[in-house]
Amino acid sequence: MNAKIFMRRFARNRLALAGLVLVLALFVISGLAPWLAPHDPDHVNTRLRLKAPGPEHVLGTDSLGRDVLSRLIWGGRVSLKVGFVAVGIATAIGLALGAAAGYYGGLVDGAVMRFCDLMLCFPSMFLILAVIAILEPSVWNVMIVIGLTGWMGVARLVRAEFITLKNRDFALAAKTLGASDTRIIWRHLLPNAMAPVLVAATLGVAGAILTESSLSFLGLGVQPPTSTWGAMLADGKDYLSRAWWLSLYPGLAILVTVLSYNLVGEGLRDALDPRSGA
Repeated sequence: MNAKIFMRRFARNRLALAGLVLVLALFVISGLAPWLAPHDPDHVNTRLRLKAPGPEHVLGTDSLGRDVLSRLIWGGRVSLKVGFVAVGIATAIGLALGAAAGYYGGLVDGAVMRFCDLMLCFPSMFLILAVIAILEPSVWNVMIVIGLTGWMGVARLVRAEFITLKNRDFALAAKTLGASDTRIIWRHLLPNAMAPVLVAATLGVAGAILTESSLSFLGLGVQPPTSTWGAMLADGKDYLSRAWWLSLYPGLAILVTVLSYNLVGEGLRDALDPRSGA
């Protein structure tokens, strides 16, 4: 698709543009966390515990006297890291297995799809919880486990695209000219199959962030003292009646971030759809 047509279609979607602005703002804020955070996110001061929002602590303090705004900013870095690394792992696995299944068909297709069906039989959250319970909870284990349990959708998308593309004239011509299977897959088929993968990856980042927040809320995600939005929600649940800010702001951060990525993903899907008008 022509880049100008894509940009014109995407720009017409005001919600997608708003989501993109919020995503970029999150990147900037998280990247500049050492300079934007007004306090050390891990500094404990029990004399300031559960202090309401005010001039010195704009979003208040938690049960240990730590600044909520600073922990919120630093928590964004963890969420972005988990989201992108986990989705990167899932996308890489899905691309490889989906391409092999769609291009070769037959026994390869049957084996990959049955394995995919087997993985889909298990509820993803329970599977993640089971693996995390066995492994030591850490940011890297969380990213790897989310990635290893989230590739099935990408594999199905790539397989479907390859089944259609491998019979197109350009693919048949490349094969007639003696191009190897590897060259046909990586140089001719895969670039033309990336549109739905890009949409799935964008939506997958939102899902990975939500999963990480859920694991941290349950105490099985990134471990203290590292600041994460899910852990902040877990800390605030015992103080809902007298320290509402402990749960409100992390909850809003998760809501806005996940919603932003979903809006961008929906905008990409509409812009890349050849059936939509230019």
